[in-house]
Amino acid sequence: MPTAITANQHPDHSTIARFRREHTALLDSLFESSLELCAKAGLVKLGVVALDGAKLQGNASISANRTKEGIEREIQQLIAGQVQRMLAEAEAKDQEEDARYGPDQRGDELPSDLQQRSSRLARLRQCKQQLEEEAARQAAAQEQRLERRAALESASGRKPRGRKPKTVEEVVKQDAQANPTDPESRLLKTRLGFLQGYNGQLIVNAGQVILAAHLTQEANDWHQLPLMVRQAEENLAMAEVTRPIGALLADAGYLIPEPGALQRAGCHSSLNLLIATKKDWGQRKATGEMPSPRGRIPKDLTTRQRMERKLRTQEGKRLYRYRSQTVEPVFGQIKGARRCDRLLLRGYRYASGEWQLICATHNLL
Repeated sequence: MPTAITANQHPDHSTIARFRREHTALLDSLFESSLELCAKAGLVKLGVVALDGAKLQGNASISANRTKEGIEREIQQLIAGQVQRMLAEAEAKDQEEDARYGPDQRGDELPSDLQQRSSRLARLRQCKQQLEEEAARQAAAQEQRLERRAALESASGRKPRGRKPKTVEEVVKQDAQANPTDPESRLLKTRLGFLQGYNGQLIVNAGQVILAAHLTQEANDWHQLPLMVRQAEENLAMAEVTRPIGALLADAGYLIPEPGALQRAGCHSSLNLLIATKKDWGQRKATGEMPSPRGRIPKDLTTRQRMERKLRTQEGKRLYRYRSQTVEPVFGQIKGARRCDRLLLRGYRYASGEWQLICATHNLL
């Protein structure tokens, strides 16, 4: 950090962390300002953009994860220990204050170590509530599936094909875990194993300028496309960029939206979406080996089949080649070159602000 900004002082890491935490809302606006500067410099070209996500390690360890039963045991232990400790602390404090101030004077300040136990107890209760809410969501979703299946069976007079659906009890994960260090972080699967953290999303243009950045707690990317497109449109409008986005490229992790889904989500652009239907190596093999389609598009194709056909066209092949060289290098620069592969702030709100700051500095660089 330049000494001119800090008045020749050298703040330590805790001061910097406290500054980021206290000014999260203001730091969020820096990303919009960085995009505006890039636009004025002529760097925001919108012919082809790409969307992708990457898992970011949070400021929490997997080893801290607890099941609901484990959390309940620790809550009881903390409460029991806290009560005993409070009684002992109170007795010792009374004796100390009687000796110092007299028998009629006492202090009410809570000891710092007791405060830490209280905050730990609050986080454990938050984790327990999170697991209960997730179990309720899973149960409700499965009940809806069973009701739809029963209605279909009643209407047709025969059992639907496929495996027998699981019961609500079988669907709800009894061994689900939450993290008391950062209850809002999630256990995420990566190519190298599992990590405790968040999922960072980016939309990047061909010049590797970040147009939209978002941090989500969801492990997969299925539901991120409409949200990210809408955010990119809003950011571009704030930066006074009136040109529409041309083609948007994404890998197979993003669900192919049904016609009109983006407009229903509040997006205004009529994007040329190119979303892979297979993993990278499979997509390259399929587009390389299969001939380009000719003639009119058959009317009976599903949304997925239409996307597969589009990716096999000459234009589709040409455009989709840009995906890996557009967005993946940005994650490489952020996580590899700059070593910003771990979020230092805890809690979704603060971690999200930190991700926005990281992306703003990428655009400035």
